[in-house]
Amino acid sequence: MWTATLEGTKRKHRLGRPRLDNPKGPPDSALGTRLSRCSTLLAVRMGVEAGMYRTITRGIAVSVEPSFLQDESKPQERYFMWAYRVRIENNGTETVQLRARYWRITDAGGRVQEVRGEGVVGEQPVLAPGKAFEYTSGCPLPTPSGIMVGSYRMVAASGESFDVAIPAFSLDSPHEAVRLN
Repeated sequence: MWTATLEGTKRKHRLGRPRLDNPKGPPDSALGTRLSRCSTLLAVRMGVEAGMYRTITRGIAVSVEPSFLQDESKPQERYFMWAYRVRIENNGTETVQLRARYWRITDAGGRVQEVRGEGVVGEQPVLAPGKAFEYTSGCPLPTPSGIMVGSYRMVAASGESFDVAIPAFSLDSPHEAVRLN
């Protein structure tokens, strides 16, 4: 089931709740353990949760936290499922409405799928300054990893349309080794 929250109201819908366990599974080595601790420490010092991705465009902050859904995935059938939680915060000075979304999803094989549509999870939320909207949605892939990036089309109270960046985020599963460059 997916959830959407706007100014304290909460609705639950179809997609399963994301798991809160470690999506990358146990580290393969002592080096992996040290890197995991370092990245978590860095994220805490930066004020960002581990596994959270964030961008800010014109005072609109978009944070994304993906999680691998082991129970909904079928690796033997090449079906891997992720949930991602999105928080959109209006830290600007003008009321905006989210009208449309665009996603570019790339799987581990380099295949690209583009998704465009009105609003998010069936809604076109209006965000006054200082307000936020949260929702959870999902993405299936035929490979054990991938990446998503996109944008939201916003319309300001003045009528001006502009795009807000959604940060690129990785879809990692324990079914593929993570390689450091």
